[in-house]
Amino acid sequence: MTKVASNRLTLIALILLGAVAFVCLMLGRWQLERAEVRRQAAATLEAGRRALPLKLTPVVSATELQAWRPATAEGVWRSEWSVLLENRNMDGRPGLWLATPLMLDRDTAVLVLRGWLERPIASRPVPTIPTSDGTVSLVGELAVRVPRLFELWTSETNAAANLPQGWKGTPQPIAGLIDPVILPRLQNLDLESYAKRTGLKLLPTVLMQSAGQDEEGLKRVWPEPSIDSDKNVGYAMQWFGFAGILLVAFLVIIWRRFRSRQSP
Repeated sequence: MTKVASNRLTLIALILLGAVAFVCLMLGRWQLERAEVRRQAAATLEAGRRALPLKLTPVVSATELQAWRPATAEGVWRSEWSVLLENRNMDGRPGLWLATPLMLDRDTAVLVLRGWLERPIASRPVPTIPTSDGTVSLVGELAVRVPRLFELWTSETNAAANLPQGWKGTPQPIAGLIDPVILPRLQNLDLESYAKRTGLKLLPTVLMQSAGQDEEGLKRVWPEPSIDSDKNVGYAMQWFGFAGILLVAFLVIIWRRFRSRQSP
C-alpha cells in the first residue's frame, strides 16, 4: 500500500470516528435535556397535588389554576356540546374520552373530561351514558389543556378545526342520556378554538373528573407525564461512554501514525 493511500485511509478513519463521536455526544446531551424535562414534569405534578383543593368558580384567578391541583366544581351539564376524543387507549384497549362543558353559572363553564368508554367494535352496541339534567358536584384534578396525542406536551395544534362545519351542538334525543354514536369525534381538542365554536366562556383549564356522577359507567384513569428521568440519565451515560471509546480510538490512531512517521 502506498504512503498516499495509507494517509487517505487514516484521514477517512479519523473523520468517521470524529463524526460518530460527535453524534454520540449530541445524543447524550439530548437525553440529559429529556431528563431535565421529566424532572420539571415531576416537580409540577408533585406541587399540584400538594396544593389545597380548589373550588372552581367563574371568578377563580388564573394563577390558582395549577396543573394537577385537586379541584371541585358544581354546575349544570351542557350535554349538547359534548364531544368524543379518539384513540385514547386504556390497558391496551382502544377507547374514547367524553368531554362535556359544565356551566358554573349562566355565563361561565369549565370543560370536563368525564371518563373513558371502550370503542365500539363490529356489531357491539354502544351503551348510552346516563347523565343528570340538574346540578351536579364533581371532584377531579386540573390540567392546563386537554392532553393531546403526538405532541410531547408542547404542540399548539388548532384541534377544534375538524368539528363538523356549522356544528351547533348535538341535542340528545332522550333527556338524561348521552348517545355517543351521534357525538362528533376529534383527535384533539383546543380550548380556545372550542370556545369560539360553541360560544361558551370557558375557564382556561380542564377538569379531569375522578368522582361524582358514578352512574355514568365511565372509567376515570387519566394519563400522567413520564417522570422517570433516571432512565434518560442512564441512556446519556451510555452515549457518552460510546463517545469516549471512539475518542480514545481517535487518539490511538493519531499516536500510532505519529510513531510510524518517527520510525526510520
